[in-house]
Amino acid sequence: MVIGDDFDHAGEASRNIKTILKQINLPNDVIRKAALISYESEINIVSYARKGIIRLTILPDHILIEAVDEGQGIPDLELAMQPGWSTASQKVREMGFGAGMGLCNIKSFSDIFHISSEVDKGTHLKASIKLKGNTDD
Repeated sequence: MVIGDDFDHAGEASRNIKTILKQINLPNDVIRKAALISYESEINIVSYARKGIIRLTILPDHILIEAVDEGQGIPDLELAMQPGWSTASQKVREMGFGAGMGLCNIKSFSDIFHISSEVDKGTHLKASIKLKGNTDD
């Protein structure tokens, strides 16, 4: 569980994901992508939502990271995907977050990316990273 506005514990979920992927000896490039995706997702939950969860699913041909939150939602996904667009509060910006690159980074490090959001309900993000040896390449 990731709690909104809990910057003291921000990064714990993504650190746990990174540890799991290292323990099963996935390639470093996959671990790096997964760490970035999960961290950016976690910071978004802490910055904008009341609470959320980040799930890791490991399959033979890919890993899936899902971030589901209960928060304000994103009214304009197309706008939110533009680099530099942000609705971060001054408090979040003063901590060094809210530059408007999180969703862009998540998408660029994902092989498959999907996001849906409903205002006043929350956001559901799915990011998939293919594992080497996948015959669908």
